[in-house]
Order: sequence, then C-alpha cells, then structure tokens
Amino acid sequence: MGSLHKTKGVVLKVTNYAESSIVVQIFTEHFGLQSFIVNGVRKSKAKHPMSLFQPLNLVELIAYHKPTTGLQRISEIRNLPCYTSIPYDTVKSTILLFLNEVVYKSCKQETEEPQLFSFLYSALQFLDLHQGSVANFHLTFLIHFSKFLGFYPDNFIYNSQEYFDLRDGVFTPLRPTHSQTVVQPYSGYIAKLMSLNFESMEQLKISSAERKVLLHALIDYYELHIDSFGKVKSYEVLEEVLG
Repeated sequence: MGSLHKTKGVVLKVTNYAESSIVVQIFTEHFGLQSFIVNGVRKSKAKHPMSLFQPLNLVELIAYHKPTTGLQRISEIRNLPCYTSIPYDTVKSTILLFLNEVVYKSCKQETEEPQLFSFLYSALQFLDLHQGSVANFHLTFLIHFSKFLGFYPDNFIYNSQEYFDLRDGVFTPLRPTHSQTVVQPYSGYIAKLMSLNFESMEQLKISSAERKVLLHALIDYYELHIDSFGKVKSYEVLEEVLG
C-alpha cells in the first residue's frame, strides 16, 4: 500500500471514476503532481465531501505514497486554510478558474518542487486575503510563475524595453524579424510587472483594454515555452468579468 506521508497540496483536476469515486490530481509539496483515487466521494454520506476538491483548493493530506504506483490513496484530507473570500467574489473566483487551467497545463512533474509549490500556495492565499483591486493579479502571477518554470524574461542583455521577443524571452532595442514580438507600451508593461509583486501590483496603471492585450501576449508566451500547453479557454470568461 505504500507508506503514509503528510503533505500540503493544491487541487488541480477532478475526474469522475466508476459509479461514485473520483481521481483527483493534486500538486503536492513533497511529491509534485500526484493522482489519487478517492472512493465513494459522490455518495451522500461520503467520508470526504466533494467540496474539498474544488479547483485550486489548498489542502493538507495524509496519503499513502508508493513511487511505483500511478494512483495513490488518501487517508485524511482537509482544507488548510479554507478560502474566506474567493468562493463569494466573482472576480476572484474567475481569476482562480483561469489560474487553475494555466497551472494544470504547466505542472507535470511527479517530483518535489518546493519553491514552485511555495510560490503557488502563498499566491493563492494572497488572492483570497487581499482586500484591494485584484485586476492585475493574473498578470503578475503569470510573469512570476514563469520563473519557476524556466522561462522568466531576461532583461540583462539590453537595458531596453522597446521590444519583447516572446520566442527568445528577451527585451531588445531592435525589432525581431519574426511576428512573435511585443511592442511598446506592452513590452514596458511586462518589464514593469517583473519589478512588482502581489503587494505592489496595483502600481501598474493600465486600462481594461490594455490588460486584455497584455494577457494575450503572456498566454502566447506560455504557449511558446511549454510543450503541449495547448490553447487556454478560460481567459474569455475572465476578460468578460474584468470588463
């Protein structure tokens, strides 16, 4: 059955399995992405309620871990911490659904990635607790998340933000010969986001129309740098909610 381990986790995806069970993919602190089978969870008197497994829920679990097994089993699981505002805030919950799609497409490693996990866990806690505007949260997240995925933009070669080359991930004063290029003012906005964090993200003063253009550029950036990333679908709902 494997040995028992206690770990934090972030719920990524749930798939119905058999009559009343699910397979849940959880990005864990100690083992990276893992798949767990949870039996009987869709019955009325289930040991673990389905509400535990909402997208990007933060959980603490005690689970059996056997490295040679594809599907692991959960002994105990609870929300830790419980979200206090995201379920009741349309903007935050829509941002969460968008981030869920991006994170699921990005985190494929079944190995421990403590820095990536720490960033993701604390970012989600910040989103839940922040009382100011979160209109720039997803943009700030995308820039800083890329650091842990290995394609954070490079601004050391040129001290220029005239163009941002999406393909090579560098800022350059010369326009690249290909079309996968971000021009001013959006290249400057990307550089600005690199200098900000979640606490200071409201310092980026952009219109909703500019925010849409910037989001499209960053999604293109992810598509170029993550194999089999595919097309992101949830951004359309996000754009509608943010206006």
